[in-house]
Amino acid sequence: MKKYTIVLLLLFPFVVFSQKTIKGTILDTNNSPIFGASIYWKNANIGTNSDEKGEFELKSLENNSQLIVSFIGYKTQTILVENLKNINIVLAADNQLEEVNIQTRTKSSNRPSYLVKNIINVNKTELLKAACCNLAESFETNPSIDVNYSDALTGTKQIKMLGLSSPYIQIVQENIPNIRGAAQAFGLSFTPGTWVESIQITKGAGSVVNGYESITGQINAELVKPLTDKKLFVNAFSSFDGRYELNTHFNKILTDKWSSGLYVHGNLRNNKIDENNDSFLDAPLSSQVNIMNRWQYTDTEKGWVSFFSLRYLTDNKQTSQTDFNPNIHKKSTTFWGSEIETERFETSTKLGYVFPEMPYKSFGLQLAFSNHHQNSYFGLKDYKIKHQSFYANVIFNSIISDTRNKIVTGLNATFDDFDELVLNLNYSRNEKSVGAFFEYNYDNLENLSLSAGIRVDSHNLLNTFITPRLHVKYNAWETGTLRFSAGRGKRGASIFAENQKLFGTNRALNIINNNGEFYGLKPEIAWNYGTSFNQKFILFNRSGDVTIDFYKTIFNEQIIADWENPSEILFYNESTIGKADSFQIELNYSPITHFSIRTAYKYQNIANNYISGEKQVPLQPKNRFFTNLFFETHQTQKGGNWKFDFTYNWQSEQRIPDTSIYSENYQLPLYSDNHSAINAQITNVFSPRFEWYFGGENLTNEKQQIPVLGANNPFGTNFDTSLVYSPVIGAMYYIGIRFNLE
Repeated sequence: MKKYTIVLLLLFPFVVFSQKTIKGTILDTNNSPIFGASIYWKNANIGTNSDEKGEFELKSLENNSQLIVSFIGYKTQTILVENLKNINIVLAADNQLEEVNIQTRTKSSNRPSYLVKNIINVNKTELLKAACCNLAESFETNPSIDVNYSDALTGTKQIKMLGLSSPYIQIVQENIPNIRGAAQAFGLSFTPGTWVESIQITKGAGSVVNGYESITGQINAELVKPLTDKKLFVNAFSSFDGRYELNTHFNKILTDKWSSGLYVHGNLRNNKIDENNDSFLDAPLSSQVNIMNRWQYTDTEKGWVSFFSLRYLTDNKQTSQTDFNPNIHKKSTTFWGSEIETERFETSTKLGYVFPEMPYKSFGLQLAFSNHHQNSYFGLKDYKIKHQSFYANVIFNSIISDTRNKIVTGLNATFDDFDELVLNLNYSRNEKSVGAFFEYNYDNLENLSLSAGIRVDSHNLLNTFITPRLHVKYNAWETGTLRFSAGRGKRGASIFAENQKLFGTNRALNIINNNGEFYGLKPEIAWNYGTSFNQKFILFNRSGDVTIDFYKTIFNEQIIADWENPSEILFYNESTIGKADSFQIELNYSPITHFSIRTAYKYQNIANNYISGEKQVPLQPKNRFFTNLFFETHQTQKGGNWKFDFTYNWQSEQRIPDTSIYSENYQLPLYSDNHSAINAQITNVFSPRFEWYFGGENLTNEKQQIPVLGANNPFGTNFDTSLVYSPVIGAMYYIGIRFNLE
């Protein structure tokens, strides 16, 4: 085959090549198609995924007849391909007893070399390495996502990617935007960990199909499906500091086309903890009830697949001084207290159709509605927000000439209604947008693939604007993969919903008006550029890989939350270009059977242009070191194996905003100390139906000495709960059980 340069391939992506291909269908033991299965040639970087009908097409390779087929929850198979005729491949669930030829254990976290975007797939095995009680806690064993407590009061964990907080990450559930607007502060804690089937982390600019708000990346959480989830699943969790959780899944296959699932989650913490004796709770009193009902319709003969989901939750938190009683002391100066009550309802529909005679052509419709209501107060300060959101997306997939040239195009619309009470001020706004997108995907089935997308949106507050995105992948050699991405993102910030920790201080809140549409501020605009290189290797006959990432985010317009003046918090626009640089090197290696090592070093240089000058972003370490060790004993068909997980996180010093005007006893140093944390878990799979686990977090018992400034006078000028750079609570131990019926 004639070799073309990269430049020519970019200029002439519609050239048609002649080659032999293998076609087939991936099915489960019920003869239902498996969508998204991985199919690739052994010891090669060439692969593909099955479509909604379970079908795939892959270029044949000379001198290679072993095809690897894998999918989460199913046994990996090695298929010997003897001819190029259509083949059917049946995958058995990983708890069934049929004998299959297992090539290798499916990695719990991996970067598929055949995908254009820099995507990290996290499956159920990885999620079970830790307690993983909610989505925010699902990233403890992943070095690409940073997890920290946001403040000293709410116990909420905040995630960051490429050094920037979650509002700059587009977080979607099953590719429908989910955690945004009013849900930014606590939304990650509203998705129970057992509901998550897998997570896809995209570093850098995301796809134009999902919208224009992604800046540093995208996180997609795939939820469990009624058709493939256990008929009955129970997970009970208890920590020694008084946190209790119960998850139950009930799934039923109703007909050959219909299946339904009911998922119920509840958690409770009613134990008051004050280990540092500062009179403030180290963890909030809380309760949550979370219910979801899903319906799945699958008609493989006619090409229809659809999901319909209903969900309701109520979440209550009390964070306060230990002697605070909300029935007596609410919004009084006797004791400082806060209550955060959230009620949320959401529903979504996904409808997909694959043309029976043309499996490369499909149509999709996504509809979602949510109603989010938070009623809260912090000491004497009121904060209430209502957010109603509607989302619609129509997607069409097809090809140009052949399957190496694929296109995705469509239209979407979003409507958001915000009604916000901040202290004594009312803020309300309506956001309406309509957008069109087009994405072209090219793969020469050898060494080059790209995804180039563009979308145009008309927004009543953001005006009309264009969002371009580009991803390129080049296989430099058989085991080396180079990626590049670039893209633009734009967003209107919900500054109070995203920064609710500011209500736990007695600083004045001020906005420097810039004649914008968002609290008087203009929207944020940023470009993200990145490159990634992955090299697979064999050492001592054991496989491994090393990945080097570098990403740069450049803001053309940014909203600064300025904590540099100890007496106030300022919000203002900064048009002087701000930067965020992130470098990471990650090594994955399995030195012996059933034992894996993942270690990473990360350097992040995040600086803002404040009124007082350019400074490193506060409470952001420049250097991080991460190690995860996982060992599993030999697994038999009857169970009885053990799993051991160990995670070490080290963070360098962090800059602390100025506290010089506080009383001397409450002044903090300019920089925090380095600190580390160790998490560990042991799991015993007693049988295919039953397992139990126990573990601990922050086993080194590291705690911030003074997490609450001015705790002895919470209504005075020294009071501040926002300057948290280390764990607030010490070592936490837990135990749990999991039970399932097929």
